[in-house]
Amino acid sequence: MQKVLLIVYFAGHIMNKKILITGGPGTGKTELIKGLENLGFNCEKEISREITENEQKKGVEQFFLKDPIEFSKRLMILRSNQYKKIQNAEFTFFDRGVHEIIAYLNFIKIKYDNFFIERAKEIVYNKIFILPPWKDIYVNDKQRYESFEQCKQIHSEIVKIYREFEIEIIMLEKNSVNQRISSILKLLKE
Repeated sequence: MQKVLLIVYFAGHIMNKKILITGGPGTGKTELIKGLENLGFNCEKEISREITENEQKKGVEQFFLKDPIEFSKRLMILRSNQYKKIQNAEFTFFDRGVHEIIAYLNFIKIKYDNFFIERAKEIVYNKIFILPPWKDIYVNDKQRYESFEQCKQIHSEIVKIYREFEIEIIMLEKNSVNQRISSILKLLKE
């Protein structure tokens, strides 16, 4: 009797795979997430811009630069909460994850406490796709203050942090949104 109930429970429950889309600033992550969303996939949007915009309304132009630890703690909590939400979809795509918060702190060479490492250890994505720096599509805006050279350095820190955590990453090619989506979906079927 218990076996039957267990099978029925799992038959009605979708096992959600958490797929991370990441990379340095201006590499096409948000457009890729929009493309996946337009195809009907469940997506969690980048939330660091919300923190930045809220602080800009209070007169703080770049909160990350003013108080990187406080900004990063808020972001770590928000991204962890995004990850932990119960999803009823086969795949959930995330625009950025928790580990690159540490990569950004490493990029600006600031010391941080164990809170960040411990939180990052709790998060395991099923697949991680990294978008490389791509000068042809890179633009600055009100929240993206980094130069293209800094984008390349951040990319290196992101790759490095996933390797330090011994997490497998898949480097996506510089290509159109549709081609990148095709590559992702093909790799998810394997």
